[in-house]
Amino acid sequence: MRKKFDITTAQPETASEALSQASGLSRQRIKDAMNKGACWWMLKGKQVRLRRATKELKPGTRLQLYYDETVLARKPETATLVADNTRYSVWFKPHGLLAQGSQWGDHCSLLRCVELELKRPCYLIHRLDADAAGLMLIAHDSKAAGALSQCFAGRTMTKHYLARVTGLIHTQDQLIDTPIDGKDAISRASTLTTNETDDTSLLQVAIETGRKHQIRKHLESIGHPIVGDRLYGEPARVPLQLLAVSLEFDSPFSRQRVKLELPEPLNNLDTHVSKN
Repeated sequence: MRKKFDITTAQPETASEALSQASGLSRQRIKDAMNKGACWWMLKGKQVRLRRATKELKPGTRLQLYYDETVLARKPETATLVADNTRYSVWFKPHGLLAQGSQWGDHCSLLRCVELELKRPCYLIHRLDADAAGLMLIAHDSKAAGALSQCFAGRTMTKHYLARVTGLIHTQDQLIDTPIDGKDAISRASTLTTNETDDTSLLQVAIETGRKHQIRKHLESIGHPIVGDRLYGEPARVPLQLLAVSLEFDSPFSRQRVKLELPEPLNNLDTHVSKN
């Protein structure tokens, strides 16, 4: 079942009462959906998630419930805390975990997992495909979020990835600058190893820009799509073999150069996925 319910309360009642009556769903299902971020309302002129099923509502309150049984039934993968620097924390996001949720729920997102674990405000600074795994930063106050977002928006942030691609390629610091969606996009790829048995190569990729699916599109454009890439390559029985292993930037807090790396064994692509 996938359906959106849009209601406006006509009398004082709790959120779960109003949504249950309008949708025909049990209060327990409504409570579960709300807890997982599928209910929205207006608060101080801004649409936000409403999680409290027992919230007393005034007449005229508008609620929106995005109910999808498939989404709500999913179990989140487990994120790993790499470092806590108070104003921001560093995490390993596994394959399958979203960076942030959608209108249909956020319980399978890194942002929500961090909120629950650290019990602090959390702000998303950058994104990583749900199909990919690797290093991500989460800010814990709005000023930190703004400062770190500027690092990602500019070209002072260096991001390194490991990617296992189809085919044998021998290259060092190869520039790939095919525009993406009409915007500049810069990636550099270097071969680490090749495997003639399964006809794959392991590349290190550095990107200076952060366009959507940039690495996936760039590697496909040179004839070596990433193993497990169902969008730009061939169907495979393994997850997308793309891993964000390090970030390097000028810290807006310490004014020093900072390099964050996934620790062993998380920084080994073969730890997370099997070879094709």
